[in-house]
Amino acid sequence: MTMFSSRNWREYPHRYRREASKFTKSGKTYYPKRLVDPETGDTAQETVVLPDEGKIVTFTVIRIAPKQWGELSPYALAIVELTDGTKVFGQLADCNVDEVKIGMEVRLEFRRVQTESHHGVLSYGHKFVPKWF
Repeated sequence: MTMFSSRNWREYPHRYRREASKFTKSGKTYYPKRLVDPETGDTAQETVVLPDEGKIVTFTVIRIAPKQWGELSPYALAIVELTDGTKVFGQLADCNVDEVKIGMEVRLEFRRVQTESHHGVLSYGHKFVPKWF
């Protein structure tokens, strides 16, 4: 499935606004939004806007990339714990991959993610950049 599936298209509004589900019973926040809390089965939730800063929990560096991201390699992918405790997965941008560290402070930004090659359709989403950038 490509990034341009109908499911992805339906999720654009909350992805663009950083909206997440915060469940009443557990108090846990999930991004992207979920209908049911996987731990409690709870469906009672509120929509919250995620903070845009956090720290890297873990990461990996992609040195040989798939064709659609080949021009970006090497690039880093990370799980970032935001200041509210929510963990979000995303690509790191605007930094030397050899300088990425666990605990590094980053900021969430709205960026171009990819261009579908034969159609030229742009896809946007979130990427992380070093906080000092």
